[in-house]
Amino acid sequence: MAAPQRIALVTGGAGGIGAETCRQLARAGHRVLAADLPLAPERQARFDAEMAGHDVAFLPMDVTDEAGCAAAIASARASHGEVDVLVNAAGITRDATLRNMSREQWDQVMSVNLDSAFVLCKLLAEGMAARGFGRIVNISSVNGQTGQFGQTNYAAAKAGLHGFTMALARELARKGVTVNTVSPGYIRTPMTDAMPEAAREQVLAMVPAGRIGEPADVARAVVFLCGDDAGYLTGVNLPVNGGLFISF
Repeated sequence: MAAPQRIALVTGGAGGIGAETCRQLARAGHRVLAADLPLAPERQARFDAEMAGHDVAFLPMDVTDEAGCAAAIASARASHGEVDVLVNAAGITRDATLRNMSREQWDQVMSVNLDSAFVLCKLLAEGMAARGFGRIVNISSVNGQTGQFGQTNYAAAKAGLHGFTMALARELARKGVTVNTVSPGYIRTPMTDAMPEAAREQVLAMVPAGRIGEPADVARAVVFLCGDDAGYLTGVNLPVNGGLFISF
């Protein structure tokens, strides 16, 4: 008997990793809601073209607006059904050394990268538990494991995201809901493309795999953890970093 089609919601769904995750979840048989800030008409047209042929719908959502998230999910539920798969991929950087970091830079990163996971899980996890099935994947970062110069805010948020994952995994394990983390290393996105060439070459020299990762590398890991047959994997942090950081 074929598994039922799952509704998947991906925050940051218009970004590099988020958009590829949406495509691959759709290819795996999910109906996908790509949640992101409203797009300018030209960017919306480009996103629609990128998703052509995939079961992906755009869902305008500001993950820093809790009431707005609740309204967007209510609208999605009415149009598409209950959400059984949540991927928290929304993320930003506001890099500065601690000495020069403003409170606004700290709060912005915490709000998008960490608080949003609390908000979306709070809105969706109870329903997953009641239905006896759910998959939650939080996108962290290698820099949450190793730290990075000029990223006290980002590293703290990404490390906190896995702490959140582990605690929530324990709460939901008996309800058929898994909660896991994927921690990408350096992935080819507009953010890494904007790095100076010398900095990119320096990063590449540190990666044992000998290449920068692709969004598809991360998306494949997410799809694996979202599968119906991944029910005995929970509280996991799955690194996707080409060997840049290896731990026991």
